[in-house]
Amino acid sequence: MADLSSARSVPAVGARTTAAQLRTQGATLQTPIELFRAEILRRIAETRTRGFSHAESVAALFPHTVLPSETYEDLVAALVSGAHLLFFGPSGAGKTSLAKELWDLFPKDLWVVDGCPVGDDPLSLVSKEAAERQPPCPICRRRFSPGGEVANFDPALVDASKVTAVRARRREGYGFARLQGSSEVFPDHLTGNVNLRKLEEIGDPMSPLVLEPGKLLQANRGLLLVDEIGKLPLGTQNVLLQSLQEGTVTPSKSRESFPALFVAVCTSNLSDLDNINDPLSDRLTSLHVGFNKRHSANRQIVDRSRAETSAGYVPEILLDAGVRVIEAWRLRMSEEDPDMGEVGSNRTLLDVIDRAEAYGTLGSHATPTVDDLRAGLLHAMRGRIRARSGDSFQQNSRRVQEFLDQYLETSLKDSSKVYWCRYFRDVLKSKNDEAQALIGEGRRLLPDAPLQAEAKGKSEMFPRFHTFVTYVQEREHPPTKLGPWPAAVAEFGLVEKYSLFSCAEEPTDDVAPG
Repeated sequence: MADLSSARSVPAVGARTTAAQLRTQGATLQTPIELFRAEILRRIAETRTRGFSHAESVAALFPHTVLPSETYEDLVAALVSGAHLLFFGPSGAGKTSLAKELWDLFPKDLWVVDGCPVGDDPLSLVSKEAAERQPPCPICRRRFSPGGEVANFDPALVDASKVTAVRARRREGYGFARLQGSSEVFPDHLTGNVNLRKLEEIGDPMSPLVLEPGKLLQANRGLLLVDEIGKLPLGTQNVLLQSLQEGTVTPSKSRESFPALFVAVCTSNLSDLDNINDPLSDRLTSLHVGFNKRHSANRQIVDRSRAETSAGYVPEILLDAGVRVIEAWRLRMSEEDPDMGEVGSNRTLLDVIDRAEAYGTLGSHATPTVDDLRAGLLHAMRGRIRARSGDSFQQNSRRVQEFLDQYLETSLKDSSKVYWCRYFRDVLKSKNDEAQALIGEGRRLLPDAPLQAEAKGKSEMFPRFHTFVTYVQEREHPPTKLGPWPAAVAEFGLVEKYSLFSCAEEPTDDVAPG
């Protein structure tokens, strides 16, 4: 890319200039890999100046995913080294989301040759060095060659003042392409082709109007995302391999090769890894993207998602217990089961809480209940079973039901203990007499709705429970239409039923139970 690092202001999309002016202003050509590397290092340096640690700076590059720090570190090291990537792991672990984060991170604006169908860098037409590193397409070479002959193209002979450059923005089909792996994706989906009907109408085989760029040409000078690469036919994989090896691709029915330089980011489920041919696999740096082992990270996934969607209220104890049930499933069930592999996915993790909230709404409950959580878990987990036949679906549904019968109450106890112990330590400062006073007030209020209504507006009534209400409000931010009192009463009821106000054998809040 022609990068105007010395320019005083960033040119607007649509701005026009010439290759001569770009060269005068000190623009330099950067390959997609070089451009991505520079952007990553720039962002890390910027966050470090704001006081972030190295690990925090690296994680800040990916604001919409939650993964172990070592995964982020390996990923960034691979990108900075100039590698193409293959994310592999269980279904629903966040591979595609992480790949999309890379597109969000990739710089978007660039200078392109006006009228070029693949977005050539203007400097590649006027600099021999730039042309060797990032060759222009045959259409541009013909436009700027003596006599219009591609074979006569020489950057030294091109009048740079006549090469018009336009400031463009990378977007779908123009510097970014996404391909979904399938047995029906044939080579010409990647290569593109020469439209014979348009060729007949125009009569010029080198007109940019006759070329219909495939995914590899659409990704030129940008990023290519291939989802489930192992599902591509072997012939299609070989086309991608050629592009990664040579940086070029030859469209169907064309005699000329076009530039296809990009950063490739691919994903694969574990079951499809053996379908990726060895030469192509050798061109990709493999990074395992698995489920988070830390409970706090899984909570962060759920909390962040609900904050972004402005979801309704679910008591934190129920939310936390739902997360713990899915963690228990991951630890005890195989990720390789083709019928059940999605049951423990991050998608299920998010669905569980949304379904619990939905059941609470349908039941006209002020706040979702334990029964709503159970129904939400069953609905979300059962909904992720791959239905191959009625009998197998029913059998797997029973497996989910039996699992919930075994692990839901344990998860509720663990979540209640963590909630109570945090309040006992942080607010009550581990004072048993204060704890007993709160418990007494709460037990009086819990079954008595009129008394609760009276106590809401009188801070002198049940003062310790008022403190608990404030804690719930500040921690959970229940919506205004609900108010903090119903939320606090719900949480207190769960703590009383499942933790017995005890911190003995408190479960860790950071590591999923083993």
